[in-house]
Amino acid sequence: MDFSVLGVAAAGSIDSASTVPGLLSIFHEQEMTETVHDTNGHGYLATFVGKNGRLVILRVHSHGLVTIDLQCYEDDNIAQLDNLLNALEKKLKVLLNGNVTRVKRLPALIRGAKVDRYWPTADGRLIEYDIDRVVYEEDSAYQNIKILHSQQFGNILVLNGDVNLAESDLAYTQAIIGGGKENYAGKEVLILGGGDGGILAEVVKQKPKMITMVEISFMGSVIDGCRTHMRKTCGNILDNLKGDCYQILVEDCVPVLKKYVKEGRMFDYVINDLTAVPISTEPEEDSTWEFLRLILDLSIKVLHPAGKYFTQGNSVNLTEALSLYEEQLEKLSCPVDFSKEVVCVPSYLELWVFYTIWKK
Repeated sequence: MDFSVLGVAAAGSIDSASTVPGLLSIFHEQEMTETVHDTNGHGYLATFVGKNGRLVILRVHSHGLVTIDLQCYEDDNIAQLDNLLNALEKKLKVLLNGNVTRVKRLPALIRGAKVDRYWPTADGRLIEYDIDRVVYEEDSAYQNIKILHSQQFGNILVLNGDVNLAESDLAYTQAIIGGGKENYAGKEVLILGGGDGGILAEVVKQKPKMITMVEISFMGSVIDGCRTHMRKTCGNILDNLKGDCYQILVEDCVPVLKKYVKEGRMFDYVINDLTAVPISTEPEEDSTWEFLRLILDLSIKVLHPAGKYFTQGNSVNLTEALSLYEEQLEKLSCPVDFSKEVVCVPSYLELWVFYTIWKK
């Protein structure tokens, strides 16, 4: 079903008693049946239903705003719908006697389509992607995994409705491994998460001594999907769980980290791609913050004194959540310092913050 919105703002208040009757003839011409709803004194609200399944919601707000929402089916006559909205817009301008300050018509939202094209940004804005098909979908015991094809961004990995990474997003991968400023040759590297294979594929190119990638066990199906459908990101690196200078452990990273701490094992680089900084601003109550603190503390314990820890933050607009994350860095068992970089990740359609952390 398509859903279009026409909004008209006027200078000053609007008298619905003089405005609405002038619009009714247009709806009657469309053979639409009117139902007026009680708003308890908050302006005027009516719905109009047509024989072809069209539904119009007319709202006149006393403070100077008129909204007209038009719902229809995909196979409806688009030209007729445009004519209807044009007629309503033209009539309103006449009825409001030149007091219109702004008219805004929004594109149609398509609801109930076979392919969902609408996904929210981290800061709550709705984005319509040019997604044309579902490439891969699976429900694991813990999450929904989708890989969707976008005409601009290539295949996009979406986990539980959260856009994770697209084939266009090399900028993300480069940022989370140091922005091209690091030399991984001959180094010991630990990757936490990274099931799309992008980080592993990029770091392997620099011939490190060994990369250990720990992908939490319930993400195994992410590896399965990405090795087939995200090859522009991972190449052939996920075809085998072991290579000359890397190994992929599909298991919970927390016991692995605790084991490494006990053994005294150290890494030159730890790259955490498990989760973004939580949006919640209640770090003492949110379990995601608790998990984040645990991973941070364990990771710093296995980090070489001269080593570096890389991780993503979140949207640059989520300033409060990012500030809270930086406060958590002051509470670790080992004192650390940090820097951050802001990068444009293409498929996110927003600026993203990345952190570099090191021991003092």
